[in-house]
Amino acid sequence: MDTSVTYDWRLTHDLDAFLALAGDFLRSRPAQHTVALTVTEGLRRGGMDRYGKDTPVFGALEHSGEVRAAFFRTPPYPLNVTPLDEPGVRALTALLADAGTEVSGVAADTATAGAFAEAWGRRTGATPALLRSDRLYRLGELSVPEPAPPGRPRVADAGDRDLLGRWYTEFAEAIGEGGHGDPGVWADDRISYGGITLWEIPGGTPVAMAGLTRPVAGQLRVGPVYTPAHLRGRGYAGAVTAEVTRAALATDVREVLLFTDLANPTSNGLYRRIGYRPVSDFAVYGFTHGAA
Repeated sequence: MDTSVTYDWRLTHDLDAFLALAGDFLRSRPAQHTVALTVTEGLRRGGMDRYGKDTPVFGALEHSGEVRAAFFRTPPYPLNVTPLDEPGVRALTALLADAGTEVSGVAADTATAGAFAEAWGRRTGATPALLRSDRLYRLGELSVPEPAPPGRPRVADAGDRDLLGRWYTEFAEAIGEGGHGDPGVWADDRISYGGITLWEIPGGTPVAMAGLTRPVAGQLRVGPVYTPAHLRGRGYAGAVTAEVTRAALATDVREVLLFTDLANPTSNGLYRRIGYRPVSDFAVYGFTHGAA
């Protein structure tokens, strides 16, 4: 952004209006905007209550007929913002604070998230806390881990619904997002398009899962990848991630992406060995009020 930009945001609760305004901007950088693309596609397909009972809100920063930034908020999840410079951050925090908007946290690239957390704290008295630091990876050349663990991959079906819901809940709790989404709704959606692959050992017991988002704007994202704690360290996560990556490459997408928690060196090392390469870093902050 240049210094001539007027930092006026256009807000709406209308998803179609938001995508008409900001869709081209989001599609212009599909890797950097993967979360916004995936979430808005989920809302478009599943309805505006797809991620919670409260109404989502969307915003776009427009200058000279061109969108320069965007955000969305699907309560109770954190505000998600595309990259912003300092004046843009100040304008957005002022807009939301003056409107009395409840913001539970912020998720963005590391610089934007940190700047917003600091500005929101100054403006509202909230205390920000860094909840998670993530790294976005893009697939280079797939390298399947060898030797593969015993077993085989299998696309999850309706008979796996309860298992998927339980593992989704465990995964969400592990990354600090538990208690929000309905695990049954999530499982039904993923099953509907073959969006979860299981690794099952001889005898047919599932021991790990890896998912794929729906393709949007030439990209899709691997996730979640989950192995129950007592089954880790046996190569199941690497095998099932390689399998869903192979499936992604069989589609017409241009970019296969995934996020990892930077606090987990094991998963970061695994994805690098499979062929994923770093793109950029992101952060998630939570806000508390009334206590320093």
